[in-house]
Amino acid sequence: MPAVTRRTALAGLGLSGFLPRLATAPTPPKRACILLWMAGGPTQTDTFDPKPDHPNGGPFRAIETAAPGVRVGEHLPRVAARMKHLAVIRSMTTKEGDHGRATLHLRTGNLPQGAIDFPVLGSLVANERDDPASDLPRYVSVAPRGLGEAALSAGFLGPRFAPLVVGGDGEGELRVRDLGRPDAVSPTRDADRRSLLTDLGDEFARTHPGAAADGHRSAYDRAARLMRESAAKAFDLGDEKPDLRDRYGRTRFGQGCLLARRLVERGVPFVEVGLGGWDTHDNNFAQVKTLCDTLDPAWATLLDDLKDRGLLGRTQVVWMGEFGRTPGVNPRGGRDHYPTAWSVVLGGGGIAGGQAVGRTSADGLAVTDRPVGVTDLLATVVTGLGLDPLKQNPSNVNRPVRLVDPAAKPVREVLL
Repeated sequence: MPAVTRRTALAGLGLSGFLPRLATAPTPPKRACILLWMAGGPTQTDTFDPKPDHPNGGPFRAIETAAPGVRVGEHLPRVAARMKHLAVIRSMTTKEGDHGRATLHLRTGNLPQGAIDFPVLGSLVANERDDPASDLPRYVSVAPRGLGEAALSAGFLGPRFAPLVVGGDGEGELRVRDLGRPDAVSPTRDADRRSLLTDLGDEFARTHPGAAADGHRSAYDRAARLMRESAAKAFDLGDEKPDLRDRYGRTRFGQGCLLARRLVERGVPFVEVGLGGWDTHDNNFAQVKTLCDTLDPAWATLLDDLKDRGLLGRTQVVWMGEFGRTPGVNPRGGRDHYPTAWSVVLGGGGIAGGQAVGRTSADGLAVTDRPVGVTDLLATVVTGLGLDPLKQNPSNVNRPVRLVDPAAKPVREVLL
């Protein structure tokens, strides 16, 4: 009997000691994500997996970085100097070499499957970081050149989590269209019009309930709140010092990166900035140099700006496109589509920088160490953001769908 009593007492002590630890367990950090989307498929051989000792390497030199043993292409010197914040995954290996299918795969983690309308990564994060009290959207896409409607779709999550698109393919300053009230409409008349429209919308929703009515009301509500001065001001780059804007680069991509910093600073959880033109089938080396002249200062300044403002630890920065390009050079001096072995880069919040993970062969044609697939990458991104990749959402066919396929394996080496 005494032995039973001692065991019972010990069990009680153990439980009482465990419960307080449960109550004080830290919650996952709420990090934001800035996705630098390189539409067209950037060449890994000329950026983050150089092969200077092989004919496939091309004419570019490989330069040292702030991470010992990690070298990158010569046209990314500013990014190289900040490599301690970045982790290169050099062993991406995928199967889709078509732009459209590969883009959907990288952005949703899925290929088209019958009736299921899969949401893109930005919409998934927006849903997880929803804040009904915020006037700003939860997902913003800046200059999404090369991305069609499907690649920006919130899918079964609905239009509430679709991106606000800023800028586009045209020239000029980044802007949100129709953000201000027309000068000819007085504040009083504007308020009356909004009230009337709300009443009509509510009546229609009562008599025609369903996703269409809900989506319309959600879109209208988002637009009306975005027009408030405090929200609209977030998109005004005129507030920034001219020298900072110069450091980012007075390009659409550079100013888009600056806008991304402003938005995450104000609580937007997912912002993507597009830099297209990486489909370099012809004249690859001249095109890559030009693209890097835009990419390098913008990306490096973004990292500095986030760090200076205390935001880098809670902002994950992801650089990727839909696939890589052939290590071999074609007769037109270009590199063609190549999903077999390519690179992505992660940095900032939740990421252990200063390293390269995975390896490709000396000629760049094959992954020789630590292969990483699409869902592995997305599971890494989601985990680094403090989200559970196995969380389920109800889909449009009443089938629960996880944030990332449960078979995915996050790249733990790059996660803090």
